[in-house]
Amino acid sequence: MKILISNDDGVHAQGINILFKTLREIADVTIVAPSMERSATGQTLTLDQPLRIDKLEEGIYQTSGFPADCTLMGINHILNERPDLVISGINHGANLGQDIYYSGTVAAARQAVFQGIPAIAVSTVIDSRADQLHLQTAANFVRKLVEHGSYKWVGKDEMININVPNLSESDIAGVELTKLGKRIYSEEIEHRLDSRGKEYFWIGGKLLGNSGGPGTDGHAIENSKISINILNLFAQVSDISNKWSEIVG
Repeated sequence: MKILISNDDGVHAQGINILFKTLREIADVTIVAPSMERSATGQTLTLDQPLRIDKLEEGIYQTSGFPADCTLMGINHILNERPDLVISGINHGANLGQDIYYSGTVAAARQAVFQGIPAIAVSTVIDSRADQLHLQTAANFVRKLVEHGSYKWVGKDEMININVPNLSESDIAGVELTKLGKRIYSEEIEHRLDSRGKEYFWIGGKLLGNSGGPGTDGHAIENSKISINILNLFAQVSDISNKWSEIVG
C-alpha cells in the first residue's frame, strides 16, 4: 500500500514525522510537505512563480509551495505510481467548524480527492496551555483506520476530517461521527504603527468557544472524544426556487 503524507506545519514538524514513523510500519509512505509553515493558506496553489522541490532523505521531500501544491506534486511528479491514500497531518491544532475553509491541512487532503484519491486530514486539538503533546494518540488512531480500510467507506467527492483531543489514549472517551459546529472568535484586528508612523495590522482574534451543541465536532472534543467529519467537497445548493422564481423563471 502506498500512502502520501503532507501537512501545513512544514516538513520538520513533529506531527508529520510521528505519523510517518507510525505508518511506515504498515505501508510504503512518502512525505511531500512545505519547507516552512503554511498554516491558514487554504487551497492556495503556486501559479505565479517557480515551484521548487528538494529531496531531504529517502521518502521525504520538501517544496517551496503550499500544502495543495505538495499533494499535486507528490501524486503527479514525485511518486512513480498513484498513492492508495493521502493523509494530511498531524496538524498541531484544531480543524473544527469553519476552520476547515482556512486550513492548509484540510486543503492538502481535499486536493487529493480532486485527483480521485481517498484522503484523510488529521489534527490534534492543542490547548495553548498544554504542557505535553500527545501526537502519538492521533497517529495510532489513523493507523487503525488505515489497517481497517475505513477510509474506503466515503464517497468519491468526500474526505475524512479527524480531530483528536490532546490526551493519552487511555484518556480518550470514545469516537464520534460529527457534523461541523461553529467556532466563535473575538475577531480582533490589532492596529499598530511602525517606526515611520505607517500603520499596519495583525489579524486573528482569540477563540472564545464552540457552538452547535451535541453532535458537533467541537462538542465531541470538549467531551474528550475523537471527532470524525465526512466532508463533501462540493457545497450543496439550497432549494430556494420558489423565492427566486420572479427573477429566474
